[in-house]
Amino acid sequence: MIPSDAPAVRQLRRPLRWLGLCALVLAVLIGGYGVAGLVGGALPANAGWRPPTQGVRIYVESNGIHVGIVVPKVAGGVDWRGLAPGADLADPRYAAYDHLAIGWGERAFFLDTATWADLKLRTLLAAAGGSDATLLHVEHVPAPHPDGAVRSVLLRPEEYRRLAAYIRASLSPSRESHRGYGANDAFYAARGHYDAIRTCNAWAGDALRHAGVRIGRWTPFPVTVLAWF
Repeated sequence: MIPSDAPAVRQLRRPLRWLGLCALVLAVLIGGYGVAGLVGGALPANAGWRPPTQGVRIYVESNGIHVGIVVPKVAGGVDWRGLAPGADLADPRYAAYDHLAIGWGERAFFLDTATWADLKLRTLLAAAGGSDATLLHVEHVPAPHPDGAVRSVLLRPEEYRRLAAYIRASLSPSRESHRGYGANDAFYAARGHYDAIRTCNAWAGDALRHAGVRIGRWTPFPVTVLAWF
């Protein structure tokens, strides 16, 4: 039996202590980030906003990780039909749908993660560390049905136009495009810096906040967006 104070045991203890300390620091950082995100999502911006009785109906949808905004193609003086023409789709017939689902995110994360089974830790960490390579994901869809993952939001026409202006400002003028995951979607080069603070969900919250909607001051998680509606 090797004595507990033997040199070999003492040498082994040092890296184990460092590993334990690193694990503790990582747990604190992750926990602190989660708490900060929930607090930021609970603090209201545009606190006096209330939905109108008439206006433009949009939808906020979540797949559990990522939040997108669904808009009618023509409403409130805004026409989205030129954003993602049928020629950019694998099947142009889907351009006949009357709504677009729009999300913003990091380029490699979007293009390399067609399904959650494709998600790699290095892709996630690289995106969280920061990237200026971002994309808009645009899907042609019918109007969704509100449920646990989809919220219906009614906006005044002027609020909707502000929302549309924010989304358009996120699009790069280069018009660089990539085929999407399926037959009805495409990716377009975008503007903006992605990192752990400004996530895809934070972008959706920023867009709604810019429109004047009551929502959290920082919305890094899907729940921090959907919980307001």
